[in-house]
Amino acid sequence: MGTVSEPSYRKRVGYHAGLLWAMAAICSAAMVIGYTATFKDIQQRQREDMLSSLRQVMPDEIHDNDLLADKVDIPVDSAVIAGNTLIRVYRARKQHVATGFAYQITGFGYAGPIEIMMGVDVNGKILGVRVIAHAETPGLGDKIEVKKSHWIEAFKGLLLGAPPVEKWLVKKDGGQFDQFTGATITPRGVVKAVKQGLEFFQQHKQSLLQGNTAPAAGKSS
Repeated sequence: MGTVSEPSYRKRVGYHAGLLWAMAAICSAAMVIGYTATFKDIQQRQREDMLSSLRQVMPDEIHDNDLLADKVDIPVDSAVIAGNTLIRVYRARKQHVATGFAYQITGFGYAGPIEIMMGVDVNGKILGVRVIAHAETPGLGDKIEVKKSHWIEAFKGLLLGAPPVEKWLVKKDGGQFDQFTGATITPRGVVKAVKQGLEFFQQHKQSLLQGNTAPAAGKSS
């Protein structure tokens, strides 16, 4: 019994190109459908993660507003806040009166950027600092995480002038903040970033308190 010969159209370049196009279209459609189906869930998870970070540096008792909705975007010189050209500030209010501000800043450690959320009251006193993302070495640099050590909690209650500006360094550099054994670069980067965050607040304090800064575009998702 003879074999069935392959149809001649399958040997044409156009057939293979069309088949490839059809497969690409099917895959693209599947990706779009999957993205559409999960978009709202992803947005909700992102909202929950951000709110969790804000609550760690902004005590519930100092505000009665929606922190995620009450926000402003402030352009900054990247030389002032390392790695950032726009800072989004979330404002805490109690009975419509400003009580605090939270914002994300970027420090640089041994393994790269360290994303930090910090909150301050209207006088610039630190309410809390938390590292929300980093790639520092496990067992060494990861002690900046509150779940690994209490080191990050040492910033609470401090001001830009208390300690003095020259003391916003790790002890190895003549400052007052502890470094980690075998990992000085990581805490040094965090201390520098927090100091820059306080300088940012001092620079924009009046406009934040007076509400003169234009609100961020769009509504909170």
